[in-house]
Amino acid sequence: MSAPQILLAEDSANARPAYGNIAAIEQKLGPVELIWGIGAIRKALLIIVLALLWQVYATYLDNPLLFPTLADTLVTLVDRFADGTLPARIWTTLKILLMGYAAGTILAAILTVLAINTRIGTDFLETMTAMFNPLPAISLLPLALIWFGLGASSLVFVLVHSALWAVALNTHSGFLGVSRTLRMVGANYGLSGLSYVVRILIPAAFPSILTGLKIGWAFAWRTLIAAELVFGVSSGQGGLGWFIFENRNLLDIPAVFAGLLTVIVIGLVVENLVFQTIERNTIQKWGMKE
Repeated sequence: MSAPQILLAEDSANARPAYGNIAAIEQKLGPVELIWGIGAIRKALLIIVLALLWQVYATYLDNPLLFPTLADTLVTLVDRFADGTLPARIWTTLKILLMGYAAGTILAAILTVLAINTRIGTDFLETMTAMFNPLPAISLLPLALIWFGLGASSLVFVLVHSALWAVALNTHSGFLGVSRTLRMVGANYGLSGLSYVVRILIPAAFPSILTGLKIGWAFAWRTLIAAELVFGVSSGQGGLGWFIFENRNLLDIPAVFAGLLTVIVIGLVVENLVFQTIERNTIQKWGMKE
């Protein structure tokens, strides 16, 4: 046997165990690994751990006026739902939130479409974003009270400011990041104006648009709760922020924590059900995110 043939034979002999090792390494995941691979399960476990830490710390502290236990908070939460107090407050808050968020999103869409189609629109959006995006929405509350009075209109005005600039900025950045190839495809099909934006830019920039919508929602949600803590009475009834403020004055701390827990739960529901459902049926389905 010649030297090359000997080397080939040795290589073949050495290769067999390697393939065998690879086959041995490839094993099916067990039930624990499969369950741990589900993101919802991991998040649920984290929430359970945080809840246990809350209960243990509050029990150790033993001061309901300072930090009530999770059990006391849940009992109060159930009671306030049963007597209809919290559902009414939640509806009041969500109704104002939806009006302000929708108005801010529509205005952001109009400004972004103008910016992507005209040079003066781009200059206007960039200037206004640089001026007003760093301005905290809650700082406009005194002006809103003067202009619109004590009521839902003032809250809606503040919410529009909260959502508008975040949505507009992310949408405009997403439009600018659309590849030149897709832009040429739209030009070749004779698309222009609104049809060009709807058929080419929005699908291509949707990850940035969805990010802007998430940020705008978060800004609007926390701004509304903060504004209601200052003034929340609209038509004789306030929302969740006013519920927290009222019970703080009454030193009903479990009710305060119940209101805060409700705010957190609504935020989790919107983030993990609404936005993730949209993302799963658009961005992930289109192959734009793994």
